[in-house]
Amino acid sequence: MHNFKITKKTIEIAGRELTIESGRMAKQANGSVFVTYGGTSVLVTATISNEIREGTNFFPLTVDFIEKMYASGKIPGGFFKREAKPSTKATLNARLIDRPIRPLFPKGMRNAVHIVVTVLSFDGENDPGMLGILGASTALSISDIPFNGPIANVKVGLKDNEVLINPTNTQLSESKLDLDVAATETSVVMIESGADEVSEQEIMDSIYTGHKTIKKLVDLQKEFVEEIGKEKIEVELKTVPEELIDFIEKQYGNDIKKLANIKGKLDRDEQLNELKDKMLDEIKEELSEEEYSENSGDYKDAFSEVFTKYVRVAILKNNHRVDGRSLDDIRPITCEIDVLPEVHGSALFTRGETQSLGAITLGSGRDEKIIDGLDEEYKKPFYLHYNFPPFSVGEAGFMRGPGRRELGHGALAERALLPMMPSNDEFPYTVRVVSEILESNGSSSMATVCSGTLALMAAGVPIKKPVAGIANGLIMDNDEFVVLTDIMGLEDHLGDMDFKVTGTKDGITAMQMDIKIEGITKEIMGIALEKAKTARLYILDQINTTIPKSRSELAESAPRIETMKVPQKKIGAIIGSGGKMINHIIDITGAQLDIDDDGSVTISAPNKNSIKEAKTIITAIISDPEMNKIYEGHVTRIEKYGAFVKFMHDTQEGLVHISQLHNSHINNVTDMLKLGDTVNVKFIGFDRGKVKLTMKNVDGNPKPKKPSGNRRHNSRNKNRR
Repeated sequence: MHNFKITKKTIEIAGRELTIESGRMAKQANGSVFVTYGGTSVLVTATISNEIREGTNFFPLTVDFIEKMYASGKIPGGFFKREAKPSTKATLNARLIDRPIRPLFPKGMRNAVHIVVTVLSFDGENDPGMLGILGASTALSISDIPFNGPIANVKVGLKDNEVLINPTNTQLSESKLDLDVAATETSVVMIESGADEVSEQEIMDSIYTGHKTIKKLVDLQKEFVEEIGKEKIEVELKTVPEELIDFIEKQYGNDIKKLANIKGKLDRDEQLNELKDKMLDEIKEELSEEEYSENSGDYKDAFSEVFTKYVRVAILKNNHRVDGRSLDDIRPITCEIDVLPEVHGSALFTRGETQSLGAITLGSGRDEKIIDGLDEEYKKPFYLHYNFPPFSVGEAGFMRGPGRRELGHGALAERALLPMMPSNDEFPYTVRVVSEILESNGSSSMATVCSGTLALMAAGVPIKKPVAGIANGLIMDNDEFVVLTDIMGLEDHLGDMDFKVTGTKDGITAMQMDIKIEGITKEIMGIALEKAKTARLYILDQINTTIPKSRSELAESAPRIETMKVPQKKIGAIIGSGGKMINHIIDITGAQLDIDDDGSVTISAPNKNSIKEAKTIITAIISDPEMNKIYEGHVTRIEKYGAFVKFMHDTQEGLVHISQLHNSHINNVTDMLKLGDTVNVKFIGFDRGKVKLTMKNVDGNPKPKKPSGNRRHNSRNKNRR
């Protein structure tokens, strides 16, 4: 039997025990922890490569979030019945972990680091995603991998003005805020949130209330490090020699400085590349072939460092941005709607050199997106997809399926719009929004929110309020900083923060913050939020000028959908034996029907007439015939004792007894009727639950056949005998 040396610590968070242990599982990893909160458990491992892969000029950090379906007592679907590629939620959780820990590795580190978060148990209430950052930080902190942590995170909710720390999934469903915060002991490093028009002050209060709990979790990790932390290994840091930077600045600094002020992205990049090639050609002449081959990469990096320095200093010291804007100027905005003639709703939003084409498709309940993960399977009637083709940044590349970036940006934009979507009762459509990024130079996800809002209103989707978004940035040097409004791609790449905020005129609907430094202060966050609000209100004015509210009518090309409620006991009658009745309604009206267990019937069709006809038939099915009312029907069956007639749009069938066919005596039903005859019948009640009909004294019916002479003769002979 193994004698495991287990280190375990427990802390109470929000009335539930959170336990971190190490020393029992995955001991060959550089660092590993087993984290349990409530009935949810994750295993988190951290490993590092011994060597740097040749040619690596970036930090190769990989975070994998693995959902094991057995964790929630489910068997995977599909032919192979085993876990395959990560779900969208797993991918988003992996991004959520990557973003706060990446800036905390030493600058210039090139050894590959791999974080694996495996969900082993899920109780349905405590989200395993929120344990990932804590587990990753702890595993890295106790390992021998260089890491400037620890950090921790909490999820924050807001209900009835009360801040909830790590709310359960049930509590979260009733919260107006779903906020993930990651922080060090002193500074916030990452924010991800969805909200239902929460104010800037409420957001600030929620973040820093959560930070109080984060400090306790950081202290808990420090205790782990003191007890079992390994000595950090020394790794080679790939940094550009200072003397090389000085040389490039002296020789080419003035030219780089001029090119840094070119406004157009493509022109600037083209001329910078030309200058870089010129520099390399000149250096190549001065060095041997071997020296050039060995050091050319350093010269390129030094060139980039000098360029970065000039851009940052110009902004920080002179408030001068590359494209000539002031710190709070928003790039020119153009809003257009109805750019695609046959699409249910479309819009083109252009801000500077960033452009998003938004397209809306309306569908029925059959088009809802099915989500099958660790939680119980559910359907989404609203979803947004984001596409980022290479041509949007002027590149030639491969068109593949959505990656982590596309999924992350799409999820943020979807979160931003979701609180403003109408209820299913108000608008019983499945709504798909697609954002095609046609140009990109900064914050295409925020452009997606704006194009999505415009397209939804153009499509006639009755959203509660328009939503807009903006991305702000930060340039910081020691205690000196400036916050930038509407950052372009270069300012995002060379800056220290990407702070995205979306909302209506009345509050925030989504927020995301990533930084490249070790944290930001409360002062910086307050300034960024206030600037984002001012910018958001400006963009909303541009949207309202283009289309002030959602159209009252759908596009001609859009399907028509209406709902009606029927008694649950009548659902079976609408479906019919083997689905015969519902298929009959579909065949004769052209409408599609979806029936929920609660009796909600959704009818979708290409035109209103089809819907009207389908509703008439359904109403007939769930309604009893009126006493003494005359209905048109047709004969479906003939027996010796009478004829069966279907009426009320073939939803009811009743018997016309032979004695009720005519005022005169009828010997045989076939003397008056044949199969398929159209007749008028009067409802005269029920007989042991069966419908009774009559044709007596009802106009418009066939006349009885007169008896033939032979028949009368035979009858007399029969009577004589």
